[in-house]
Amino acid sequence: MASTAGATGWLRGKVKAVPSGDSLVIMGSTKAEIPPEKTITLSSLIAPRLARRGGIDEAFAWESREYLRKLCIGKDVTFRVDYTVPSIGREFGSVFLGDKNVALMVVAEGWARVREQGQQKGEASPFLAELLRLEDNAKQQGLGRWNRTPGASEASVRNLPPSAIGDPSNFDAMGLLAANKGRPMEAIVEQVRDGSTLRVYLLPEFQFVQVFIAGIQAPSMGRRAATENFVGVEITSDEANGEASSEPQAPLTSAQRLAASAASSVEVAPDPFGREAKHFTEIRVLNRDVRIVLEGVDKFSNLIGSVYYPDGESAKDLALELVENGYAKYVEWSASLMEDDAKRRLKSAELQAKKTRLRLWTNYVPPATNSKAIHDQNFTGKVVEVVSGDCIIIADDSVPYGSPLAERRVNLSSIRCPKMGNPRRDEKPAPYAREAKEFLRTRLIGRQVNVSMEYSRKVSMADEPGAASGPADARVMDFGSVFLVSPVKGEGDDTSAAALNTGGGQQAGVNVAELVVGRGFATVIRHRDFEERSNYYDALLAAESRAISGKKGIHSSKDSPVTHIADLTTASAKKTKDFLPFLQRKRLPAIVEYVLSGHRFKLLIPKETCSIAFSFSGVRCPGRGEPFSDDAIAFMRRKIMQRDVEIEVETVDRTGTFLGSLWESKTNMAVTLLEAGLAKLQTSFGTDRIPDAHLLMQAEQSARRQKLKIWENFVEGEEVSNGSTTERKQKEELKVTVTEVLGGGKFYVQLIADSKVASVQKQLTSLNLQEAPILGAFNPKKGDIVLAQFSADMSWNRAMIVNAPRGAVESPKDKFEVFYIDYGNQEVIPYGQLRPLDPSVSAAAGLAQLCSLAYIKVPSLEEDYGQEAAVRLNEHTLNGPNEFRAIIEDRDTSGGKVKGQGTGTVLMVTLIDTQTNSSVNAALLKEGLARLEKRRRWEPKDRQVALDELEKFQSEARHQRIGMWEYGDRDSDEEDSAPPIRKAAGKR
Repeated sequence: MASTAGATGWLRGKVKAVPSGDSLVIMGSTKAEIPPEKTITLSSLIAPRLARRGGIDEAFAWESREYLRKLCIGKDVTFRVDYTVPSIGREFGSVFLGDKNVALMVVAEGWARVREQGQQKGEASPFLAELLRLEDNAKQQGLGRWNRTPGASEASVRNLPPSAIGDPSNFDAMGLLAANKGRPMEAIVEQVRDGSTLRVYLLPEFQFVQVFIAGIQAPSMGRRAATENFVGVEITSDEANGEASSEPQAPLTSAQRLAASAASSVEVAPDPFGREAKHFTEIRVLNRDVRIVLEGVDKFSNLIGSVYYPDGESAKDLALELVENGYAKYVEWSASLMEDDAKRRLKSAELQAKKTRLRLWTNYVPPATNSKAIHDQNFTGKVVEVVSGDCIIIADDSVPYGSPLAERRVNLSSIRCPKMGNPRRDEKPAPYAREAKEFLRTRLIGRQVNVSMEYSRKVSMADEPGAASGPADARVMDFGSVFLVSPVKGEGDDTSAAALNTGGGQQAGVNVAELVVGRGFATVIRHRDFEERSNYYDALLAAESRAISGKKGIHSSKDSPVTHIADLTTASAKKTKDFLPFLQRKRLPAIVEYVLSGHRFKLLIPKETCSIAFSFSGVRCPGRGEPFSDDAIAFMRRKIMQRDVEIEVETVDRTGTFLGSLWESKTNMAVTLLEAGLAKLQTSFGTDRIPDAHLLMQAEQSARRQKLKIWENFVEGEEVSNGSTTERKQKEELKVTVTEVLGGGKFYVQLIADSKVASVQKQLTSLNLQEAPILGAFNPKKGDIVLAQFSADMSWNRAMIVNAPRGAVESPKDKFEVFYIDYGNQEVIPYGQLRPLDPSVSAAAGLAQLCSLAYIKVPSLEEDYGQEAAVRLNEHTLNGPNEFRAIIEDRDTSGGKVKGQGTGTVLMVTLIDTQTNSSVNAALLKEGLARLEKRRRWEPKDRQVALDELEKFQSEARHQRIGMWEYGDRDSDEEDSAPPIRKAAGKR
């Protein structure tokens, strides 16, 4: 059990318990989790006996035990067994504390007597002579039990309550709790039943009670076939030198009496780690001075409390230590009696023990969770929109302006605000939902924030209110903590939240979620084990406690303010016209609720409690789907979305949209829009009613001169006048690079100047590709956007699943047909070359645009000369210059929505080689690998001119019998034939 000290039988160990004034429990100093132990009675000594059931202490019994306990408990000692008494199964020996003999110290202080010679029975301490001499000195000086002061002997006998002598029937547990709840009580632990159950003396009344440690439960110690003996106050001596009965302690409460009456003779083994948990508790608190804070009482009058034991200059929480080391579990029934901070510490400790699979949790399998941690995704940006009290949209500073990936939706981690409702489903906002959204809007819109993304969660649409039954689509929500860099103090803000985070050093700024919770506009989500949560979860819980105690927001007993808003955007045109007089001839404050297009918005007018559709007078942006339409919307979202603005309403149009001017921070936003080259001024109806009309004209002229955005191809003098019906229609021209050539004159291109290309490439390069997905965890289906490895160069690119095996994936070699949406390539690859793709990357539209050579008919791959035509087009585009000019002649939308290679909207283009300034369309005609389209009966003039220009190239190939003209004229083909042109004639 203990290491030997030479060959003389001396052993080393540590004192674990002190049952009485003449006995010690010593455990070995091995590294075993439960070291062996011995109970040693000091040779030739007899200490006064402590009270047994129904009895009283012998004089000075308690002082004797306390002297030895304080002298030795927890100390390293050296000991040797001098002799044994087999009839009572006890060992007697000598114990040294350092170089001092403990028996000599006890006798010298008068706390034990040396047994009489007649009781030796042939065995005695090797230090008997010295013991007798010290006993005589103690008697002469009146030390300890030899005190001759009148009444001292009687005064040393404790006045014990019934609970201390085996009669708990009159013990008032509720009264004790009521008098001492929340107040630390001094106590001495006399027995450890299991890791989380103690029997203690409460000082100074010596109430002997059983205490369950609050908030935890350690493994059971099982049940023995016979009643268990324990080291406690009953180990005393009836006979000389400790030849005493070790009669067990009687049950102390009704719970124990019930257990004893129902006890079976069948032995029940301890639960796993039950012995280890008990030992862990024993070596920390058994026979030690502790402090107990009572939290409650169970129905069996057992006390429930928190136990703190000394550790140097500080005190440690025994419950927390047990949970942190994997010796106990968190239990809600008793934790509910504790303070919130203590509960949070226990739950966090248990979660950490589960993650490390420590002891009790060795075989723990975490429950399935739909949340996934996000690591190392921090960014800064400006808040563009507040969707609700717990969801905001932020423009990422690191993403190019105008990119569809620039705006990122961030849900605030671990909090939940009242729902905003859905007007389409006739769902009204929940109480305090509007207030929560407005609280964030006034503090965040346009402000710089730091964002730390923390986790994502897949949410089934069927789980949301109003979702239709049936197979549910799922969407992924990203959660993070948002920190306001330069907070503005608002009325009712939780000031302690700001102080907490600005001093934390982890993030600069104020935690926005903490502000919302502290103001009483959100609750903190109680996550399940292993669910990802905010890195600042404890701070959120503390803010919630402050909001509850302050009865703020949703925690107050008051009803939320009721606001009725008249939504004129869904009203009839007649109703909007009737409302016009209330809005005209005055400048009104308003809030931009939504940017519908670059020049049209939904506004809330608080003074009139209505929402209206509003548009700039005389200013128009490109429509949906037209070039720079998205740029205009993104620009105005950055400038005015959810900002406080001022408007002047001039009139209302026939659709119910109010027309007028809008100012943000005293800046006319129509002027800003025109200066950016994202709108045109329409003056056909006059400018006399438009405020700042001269500024609008100057702004448009400035954009023209700089050839910004919609004016990039503008040539001075080509346009007669703005808004005129004689305005010449310009053909759109794109700078492109060809990425894939198909048959029939079709090919894919990427726009060179498109900022989306660089943005998507940056997103892809930043991805941290993991190992191949586990079978069954990732099952891509037709139409899904995934990450695929291109076989030619092993690069990873966005791709759409075109064809997939039926059912679940069974092998990494299962084949999937994929279409690379950014390049136009299509191939079949194995499952091992696929990876799931984050929705923030897959949401952007594909960068590859399908085009076809305008005005000419190129044979398909299955037709004669189709292969030659495809090879030649490949040589012209992929083996030639990297940059082409594509002049859009027409658009073919008959292909429907994009589902794979060669489908979707097709741009009919004239492809110009930028190096030679020659037409690829004409080159194919000249080489006899294409022919002109049939002329139509009625053709626009520009088409006639283009066909006439190309006709000479086809005529040259036909004359030289090149390519498809090798065997003569092909005009007999029936496809694309037009009805014969009829001559003009009158009636027959």
